Amino acid sequence: MNPAPDQPAIELTDVTCGYGERVVLEHVSFAVKRAEIFFIIGGSGCGKSTLLRHMIGLHTPTRGSVRYFGRDFVTATAGERKDLLRTFGVLYQGGALWSSMTLRENVALPLELLTDLDGREREEIVALKLAQVGLAGYEDYFPAEISGGMKKRAGLARALALDPAIVFFDEPSAGLDPITSLKLDELVREIRDTLGTTIVIVSHELASIFDLADRVVMLDKEAKGIIAEGDPNALREGSADPRVREFLNRRSARLRQQQGAST
Repeated sequence: MNPAPDQPAIELTDVTCGYGERVVLEHVSFAVKRAEIFFIIGGSGCGKSTLLRHMIGLHTPTRGSVRYFGRDFVTATAGERKDLLRTFGVLYQGGALWSSMTLRENVALPLELLTDLDGREREEIVALKLAQVGLAGYEDYFPAEISGGMKKRAGLARALALDPAIVFFDEPSAGLDPITSLKLDELVREIRDTLGTTIVIVSHELASIFDLADRVVMLDKEAKGIIAEGDPNALREGSADPRVREFLNRRSARLRQQQGAST
């Protein structure tokens, strides 16, 4: 059965997560619309990456549900989980490429693990995905032979290999200079606009948040949960919570550079 058109791409209900006895977040609930660029934001140590790890199955929530197009990922059987894994891709911090593999081999890996495609079909998809992120001609390079920004794009090509409906990004601007970060943001927007992909980004970078986000949820370490949700521009000016206003009115290096270039 195909999901209803108005059904959220992702829906978290009353999720509590952490490590062992340590609770990091509790009672987290939100929904992400299809083809939305959605940010999970907050200061260091607030649980952004922890929440992402629990959403994509690296850890299991203590309680609550994580649904993709109406299907619960937490309670799924092994077979159902493998099927659900095909619906999303992940770009980890630093790209998380296998250093002993070429870019071609890195991008082909999910195709080998999760599909029955033959070698020729996999090669065609790999070439297409690397070209899509501007890395045509770099198929046989190793990660150590390319720049940090290129590693992020190669990681994105791998995340897109299965044509996922959803792509997760964990601090995509980490370690990048402002110009490279801006180009990555432009690529993210292009993917959403051309493919209709739902994008979920974990970040604290204001330039990316204000450039890209349709909506955000903001996490807080002390609250162990969400303290704000909505349009980041509206929250920056109108939130009743001083923690939200303070966070969203910081000035990042890229914002300063953009403002300096315009004067």
